[in-house]
Amino acid sequence: MSKIIINSYEELEQYIGKELGVSDYITITQEQINQFADATLDHQWIHIDPAKAKTESPYKNTIAHGYLTLSLLPYLWNQIVEVNNSKMTVNYGIDKLRFKEPVLTNSEVRIRAKLKSLIKLKGIAKAEIHTILEIKSNNKPALEGDIIFLYHFT
Repeated sequence: MSKIIINSYEELEQYIGKELGVSDYITITQEQINQFADATLDHQWIHIDPAKAKTESPYKNTIAHGYLTLSLLPYLWNQIVEVNNSKMTVNYGIDKLRFKEPVLTNSEVRIRAKLKSLIKLKGIAKAEIHTILEIKSNNKPALEGDIIFLYHFT
């Protein structure tokens, strides 16, 4: 599927209620997890100690931080949609987010996105995107929720 190109509020409005697409898969590595642990000061062994995880974790592997998986959403979203003519894009919020399944180290994840709603607020487009982070070879998603971006179209 090719990337959707959006140049205006009116063009984005045409996609309300529609699935916009699916991103490519990205592999979550132990190195990424360790860097995220350092950046957030969250060094729980379940994330950063493969030897201990192999023997003591119910997953027999380290797992990505939930917030690491969440932080990948804008990157993966940009693989699906390119929004032009926006002088600024703001991560505005997240609604009804649930972490549903752990992401084991070296798993591949991707997002499936649907434009849930779009509201014009004094020249700003508030886009609510229903997002599912899928794990390759797993029927359950890693997370599901609605991410909200503000697009300041020119």
